[in-house]
Amino acid sequence: MKKVIKSVLKAIISWLLIFLRNFKTGRYVCEQILDVSMNQTKVIDHSGVKLIFAVPNSLSNYRADSFSTKEPETLEWIDSMPDGSVVWDIGANVGIYSCYAAKHRNCRVFAFEPSVFNLELLARNIFLNKLTERVTIVPLPLSDELSLNGLNMSSTVWGGAMSTFGQSYGHDGETMQKVFVIPTIGLSMVDAVGLLRISQPDYIKMDVDSIEHLILKGGIPVLSKTKSVLIEINDKFNTQAQEADLYLREAGFTLKEKRHADYFDTYTTAARHTYNQIWVK
Repeated sequence: MKKVIKSVLKAIISWLLIFLRNFKTGRYVCEQILDVSMNQTKVIDHSGVKLIFAVPNSLSNYRADSFSTKEPETLEWIDSMPDGSVVWDIGANVGIYSCYAAKHRNCRVFAFEPSVFNLELLARNIFLNKLTERVTIVPLPLSDELSLNGLNMSSTVWGGAMSTFGQSYGHDGETMQKVFVIPTIGLSMVDAVGLLRISQPDYIKMDVDSIEHLILKGGIPVLSKTKSVLIEINDKFNTQAQEADLYLREAGFTLKEKRHADYFDTYTTAARHTYNQIWVK
């Protein structure tokens, strides 16, 4: 019933906006609605660290509201970093963890995020938190090699996830239902350091919802000099889980722990089998 109501409301709003666009005053109204929406913000306070996030839609609002509860293991991992560490946030989305690491631990963060729908919010969040000197956006996907290919996306929503570069499968290893494709350039972690001169990371956070194992495969020399990795792995996606384990051990890491928030155990979706793994040396 809720889906029907939402569909009807969406149709009505779409019709109203199309109608308004036929008039100069109507276009102005539409532009003001969009501007007000994009400038909506929410302040969160986690352990005394205050952050401001742009919240133009329900998903970005959810990411702000669930900041302290969705991935407590990620926040604890960031809390343990020495001040001034270099961090790669691979799959940064709208940058909530990039901003937290930069503000709380004074980290130098490189936020890898190829989604054109997330980049504006990522940039806004960096700006809102006055972190433009600490966080650098890298708007390219990582993979196992330098290549031209498509970023396949299952959503065009601000703050959306579940995209994959150069592959047809998604976060669960099954064929992905793509709704949008961006032709772009992918590169390996080795290329990021060697070609783009991005600083060697002390810490790597990786959450790209599909090709984590391929990124690791193309980054062994970089991983070998990294202190710790936090990576999201779906245990039911056997290829991803087994190859990620293989490449991380090859780079000299040992699995310290794997965790997710307790409420994920009640889910019937892939989230129930998906954990943040923390690897150390």
